[in-house]
Amino acid sequence: MRFLETPLRGAYVIEIERREDERGYFARAWCEREFEEHGLNPRLAQCNISYNRRAGTLRGMHYQVAPHQEAKLVRCTQGSVFDVIIDLRPASPTFKQHFGITLSAAAHNMLYIPEDFAHGFLTLQDDTEVFYQMSEFYAPDAARGLRWNDPAFAIELPAPVQVISERDAAYPDFENALVAI
Repeated sequence: MRFLETPLRGAYVIEIERREDERGYFARAWCEREFEEHGLNPRLAQCNISYNRRAGTLRGMHYQVAPHQEAKLVRCTQGSVFDVIIDLRPASPTFKQHFGITLSAAAHNMLYIPEDFAHGFLTLQDDTEVFYQMSEFYAPDAARGLRWNDPAFAIELPAPVQVISERDAAYPDFENALVAI
């Protein structure tokens, strides 16, 4: 695996390294030892799948507050998404900054998201599936969210939002949210 640092400290784009032959290829998609060597949280508590019928489906921006903060490893296993993270660590030099990248089944790339980041994505194709590895169990009482189109973040998506849940659309702006991290 190749670990490529993003502009947000602690967040990485991870690319697989293929070993190809006449059968196809083999590649490692996760390794506890390699994650630890890069200072990343290797704990695996839960895996989730998000299936999205339509292009333009937006999910996010989600996070969990203490003591249930979670690191995530996100991979698009079918279709493609524009994946976005926001640094919510008040002491970080990149506090409130975001990073976006296209993840696709064809590219086999992944995004490692540290604790105390908000995360969301916009599907770029119909019938898109996203696979998450989580370091913590989902805790409904700790679940929070922010509006993806809050001016505080100035996130530019590559396509219009066509489908969004009422909950995700109703999240508060950052300045009005109680971001207790």
